Amino acid sequence: MSHKKILPIFFKIIFLIFLFLIIASSILFFKKPFDVSDNIKWGLAFSQTFANELGLDWKKTYIEILDDLKPKDIRLPVYWPEVEAKKGKLDFSDYDFMMDEAEKRKISVILVVGERVPRWPECHVPDWTKNMKKGELQEDLLKVIKQTVNRYKDRGNLKIWQVENEPFLPYFGTCDFVDVGFLDKEIALVRSLDPNHKIMLTDSGELSLWLPAAKRADVFGTTMYRTVWSTKLSKYFGYITYPLPPKFFWFKANLVRLFYGNKPIIVSELQAEPWSPGALLSELPEEEQRKSMDIKKFHQNIEYARNVGFGEVYLWGTEWWYFQKEKKNNPSYWNAAKELFKE
Repeated sequence: MSHKKILPIFFKIIFLIFLFLIIASSILFFKKPFDVSDNIKWGLAFSQTFANELGLDWKKTYIEILDDLKPKDIRLPVYWPEVEAKKGKLDFSDYDFMMDEAEKRKISVILVVGERVPRWPECHVPDWTKNMKKGELQEDLLKVIKQTVNRYKDRGNLKIWQVENEPFLPYFGTCDFVDVGFLDKEIALVRSLDPNHKIMLTDSGELSLWLPAAKRADVFGTTMYRTVWSTKLSKYFGYITYPLPPKFFWFKANLVRLFYGNKPIIVSELQAEPWSPGALLSELPEEEQRKSMDIKKFHQNIEYARNVGFGEVYLWGTEWWYFQKEKKNNPSYWNAAKELFKE
């Protein structure tokens, strides 16, 4: 067969492959994932570090969250600096308190362990690690993870272990690029110590492909942010609201399931507080805060999560709602969340 005949056949094959990919992508994009639900289970996250940053009594805040909002599920980051402020001296009393109070109220808990856990600056390490070599720091971190898992693995209200937070999102926070080998070592350690609880990994809903995190997880958690500040783009456009339809998340969920089966996907963080462009949120003027979060946006974000339809959603911003209620005489967010948790 001459080259003249081969070339048209080759281009036809390429065209058919391209057409197939477009059709397959469209089917994936529009197809509803198998477990999308109208019956969403709402939870929340709590950070003692952020409560302290806002000038709140974190224990009082935590108890009021549990007793007034009455969540059934809560996500708690275990901050290494809070547990081991001095090298070799571990103090879990704050986390014992949080776990005890949640257990009294039959509230299920996701515990987040690792160096990179929720809240700015994302990577949280004790001051005494500053001059340590990377390998030494990692070995000490593994010791803390081991102590944490062994301490809480038999708790009746422990639901899931989350290992690190958005580890494959390299351009946010003060963290280095992910050391995949060490991440796998952390996951293996948690599995070996506690084979009875599932492990969750998380990734950015808007900026990541999910596959590396989902591959390693029993449960995958996506963040869901609507209005943000970008260090590169916002100097030209101001705050950016992602122009992404809910089906964007369906597409990514179906992509995960194409490669890794029907593992659960939840929303680990739904934006329900302002996005702070640099300054601490406690120092951000109210007018600036309203550019990325007001009560209208709060309800819009809830509705967006409903339209995505992943069956479990953890709201992000609980401490700020309490701050608004107690310090700013604005209980609107708190009351809206309270109504939501009645569902």
